[in-house]
Amino acid sequence: MTNSVLAGAGLPLGITTTASLTSCTGNGEAKTKPVTPEEVGMFSFVDKAPDGKPLKAALIGNGDRGTGAAMQFLKAGSDLSLVAMADVFKDKQDYSRKTLKEKAGVEVPDKNCFIGFDAWRKVLDMSEIDVVLLCTPPHFFPEYLRAAVDAGKHIFVEKPGAIDPVGARMLIAASKAAKTKGLSIVAGMQRRHQLTYWEAYLHVRNGMIGDITHATARWDGGASWFKKRQPEWSDMEYCLRNWYNINWLMGDIPLGYVIHNIDIVTWFLGQHPVKVAGYGGCARRSTGDMYDIFSMEYEYADNKTMLATNRQINGCTNDVGEKIYGTKGVAILSSWADSRIEDNSGNILWQTDSKNNPVKDPYDQEHIHLVESIRLNKPINQGEDLAYSSMIAVMGRESAYSGKTVTWDEIMTSDLRYGPGSYEMGPVPEYVEGRFPIPGSE
Repeated sequence: MTNSVLAGAGLPLGITTTASLTSCTGNGEAKTKPVTPEEVGMFSFVDKAPDGKPLKAALIGNGDRGTGAAMQFLKAGSDLSLVAMADVFKDKQDYSRKTLKEKAGVEVPDKNCFIGFDAWRKVLDMSEIDVVLLCTPPHFFPEYLRAAVDAGKHIFVEKPGAIDPVGARMLIAASKAAKTKGLSIVAGMQRRHQLTYWEAYLHVRNGMIGDITHATARWDGGASWFKKRQPEWSDMEYCLRNWYNINWLMGDIPLGYVIHNIDIVTWFLGQHPVKVAGYGGCARRSTGDMYDIFSMEYEYADNKTMLATNRQINGCTNDVGEKIYGTKGVAILSSWADSRIEDNSGNILWQTDSKNNPVKDPYDQEHIHLVESIRLNKPINQGEDLAYSSMIAVMGRESAYSGKTVTWDEIMTSDLRYGPGSYEMGPVPEYVEGRFPIPGSE
């Protein structure tokens, strides 16, 4: 993992390296040279992907995020098309098709629009598909991604890549297989596709804040969307339509939110934690079976620490972003506001200026980078990084649920799996509305 993260998150659109370059001075002493964007594999950040062979995509998961991802893919460059769709629910697919027609001028043929729990398999069986956009509830990502790799498709996959150890190991194995096939896997961790984060990363790598000592990762905001259960819905339908609040589908809020911030800290630190002590609970959640408060303190082998917090309660102070602390200063990072680096006296050493220098939308950029990687034959593979960041969030969640310290080795070898073993409309014995994990209980 360390090599992957330190090499610019495994983004080979430039030359990657895991160390600063050194040379010898006249007296034989080693002199460190600054790391350059090319050496860490920084993206090109072009406005459009280069021209090349036409690419046909399929969208698996036709909700709002999937529809948005499809439109972002379509405008990433020339000769890009969406030719197939798959979802469990026809009403969601119909709405997505209507939106794509009105906003992007795209009409997917009826014969290529599949409905049901096996719809995704029918899409992957289409030989003309080059790219698959995976935007389903996260529970399904590992299996779908593995099958897409087996089918030889390039992949965009939303976060998180997995919600449990079994899924994460499947994702890691599939990502390794994708590397051998030369396939790209771009993950929906859009901060890694934002220029200002790359600029901050280079400054930190080149010593602007000194040696990193600790970090914070926060996504403390308001309540998210939810669906009220309708009398005609079975357990399965309710879970799928309300998936953002259902544990076996979403993995709780650390996997849906603060994973973004955890991922950035992991990238900057270049290592995984060795253990975590987590705390959490349910204060105001009115639907589903997830917590709405988490606080997770991670410890690393070299005495670094990361505090990750996540909250979904309206009417509270919001705080979303990352802070990387070093011996000489701090990097204060944000995807929504200007970022800056300060020394220990509060002097600003570097900052962004979104008013005069707006940054390209990272949601658009991640699809430009995907198309660029395919057409330049320089595959991007973010699958393993996504899996490890997901597992860091998982170990924090499980610590909060159990009230016990959880180690990296424990979580990576665990046979924990969330969700039913088969999928059909009807009862879901694994799900009980309002049943929340109780710390300290066996």
